[in-house]
Amino acid sequence: MKFFRQIGSLAFVLGLFTVIFAGMPYFVVVSEDPVTPWWFRLAVFLLLGGILLVLLTVALEQRKTGTSSDEPLSANTDHSILLLNSDEVPGRETTEILGLVQGHTVYAIWLGKDLSAIIRLILGGELTEYTEMMGRARAAANNRMIAQAAKLGADAVINVRYMTTSVVGSAAELLAYGTAVKLGG
Repeated sequence: MKFFRQIGSLAFVLGLFTVIFAGMPYFVVVSEDPVTPWWFRLAVFLLLGGILLVLLTVALEQRKTGTSSDEPLSANTDHSILLLNSDEVPGRETTEILGLVQGHTVYAIWLGKDLSAIIRLILGGELTEYTEMMGRARAAANNRMIAQAAKLGADAVINVRYMTTSVVGSAAELLAYGTAVKLGG
């Protein structure tokens, strides 16, 4: 299903851009003949067919499984640095506070996945396209924060917090931050 949804998304985007950037200027500037050219008709069919294909695949996927088969991405992090959202590591003493570390990213999905999410918004259910996007953003921000902590020689990052904001459209900013510390035995 995901393959057909991506094909539908690609057809939609291709049709949309052809209609907007070729068709509209053609009819405004060049055309005095009321006959619609074949390439413009094809672009409109791609646009509408893409929407229909995405709608059908999302509906069938939801009907078949009840949820999406897309799993959120896991972070590939350095496991030698502990991440905690508490202000101390249980059973360990903080010997040195190294300072604030942070990881930052702005992430977006392409227009085709946005279309899938809009249709899923109409039908109901989890917006897996955005869940996957935020999972990737969180992994990137975590990895950048851990890299900063590693440069400082930290054993752990405590008081880890996440902050998100919408930048534009479906782009989201994610900031991960915490305090890098050295731990004693």
